[in-house]
Amino acid sequence: MSQLLILITIAVAFLITVLLSPLLIPFLRRLKFGQSIREDGPESHKTKSGTPTMGGVMIIFSVVATTLIMVLRDDLSSFTSETFILLFVLIGYGLIGFLDDLIKILKKRNLGLTSKQKMLCQIFIAIVVYLILNNHGFATDIVIPGTSWSVELGWFYSIFILLMLVGSSNAVNLTDGLDGLVAGTASVAFAAFAIIGWYYQMPSDLIIFMFAVVGALLGFLVFNSHPAKVFMGDTGSLAIGASLAIIAILMKLELLLIIIGGVFVLETLSVIIQVISFKTTGKRVFKMSPLHHHYELAGWSEWRVVVTFWLVGMICAAFGIYIEVWI
Repeated sequence: MSQLLILITIAVAFLITVLLSPLLIPFLRRLKFGQSIREDGPESHKTKSGTPTMGGVMIIFSVVATTLIMVLRDDLSSFTSETFILLFVLIGYGLIGFLDDLIKILKKRNLGLTSKQKMLCQIFIAIVVYLILNNHGFATDIVIPGTSWSVELGWFYSIFILLMLVGSSNAVNLTDGLDGLVAGTASVAFAAFAIIGWYYQMPSDLIIFMFAVVGALLGFLVFNSHPAKVFMGDTGSLAIGASLAIIAILMKLELLLIIIGGVFVLETLSVIIQVISFKTTGKRVFKMSPLHHHYELAGWSEWRVVVTFWLVGMICAAFGIYIEVWI
C-alpha cells in the first residue's frame, strides 16, 4: 500500500469528520442531547453538563464511509470477510453505546443500560465474531511480543477473544473522561498498529481501516479538545475500544495491545485497584478513579493531564512498534 494512499485515507476521514461536525453538533444541541455529569466527579466538570454527546456517530460514519470508499475504489471483490468483521465490530459496539447514551439523555441521568445489559450485548457480538473467524479457519494461537514463541489456545481462544473485545471496549470507555483524552490516545494506538501493518505489508483493508480511524479521530479532536464542543459518548468509546481489539486479533498481535494500549490498561487497573482496596480495607489508593481524575484532584489542570497521557500513549506506541519491528 503506497504512502500516498495512506495520506489520502487519513485526509478523507479527517475531512468527513471536520465537515460533518458543524452540522451535527448544533443538531444534537437542538435535540438537547447533552452530557449528564456524574455527581461524585470533580467539581470542575459540572460546567461540562449539557455539552452535546453521542459525537461518536460522526467518527463511526467517517470510518465506515472512508473504508468503503478506499477499499472498493477499484473492485467490489476487495470487500473481504476481514472488512466485514471490522465494520461489524465498529458499528455493533457503536450501537450498544448509542443505546446507552440515548437512555442517559432521555432519563436525564448518568446511567444508561445496566451493566448486565451492556455486558450481554458486548458478549453477543464477540461470540458472533468468533464464529465468523472460526468458520474461516482462523489460527487460535497467540504470539509472545518480541519473540518467535507462540501459545496454542485451542477452544480457549473463543474466551480470549471475548475478553479482548469486552475488556478493550470498556477500558477505552473508562478512559473517556477528559476533553480529547481518548481521541488523542486512541489515534496514537491505531497509528502504531497501522505502521506495523504497513511495514509487514498486511492486507490493505486492515491498513485502510486503521488509518481511516486515525483520520476520523484527529478530525473529531478538532471539536473535542479542551474546551470540548462535543463528546463522543459511549457511542464512540465502546466502538473505538472494540475496534482496537479486533485489529490486534486480526493482525495476530493480541498481546501487543497491552503495550500499545498501555494508557487504557493503566486506567482500567486504577479502577480495579481502587475497588479492591476500598472493599477490603475501606481505604482508597487514588483520590478518585479512573486515574486521570486522580491527577485532576491532585491539582493538575485538565489540559496538563490530557497532554501527559497523550505522551505516555506515544511512548507505549513507540515501544510496541520497537518490539514488533526491530527486536
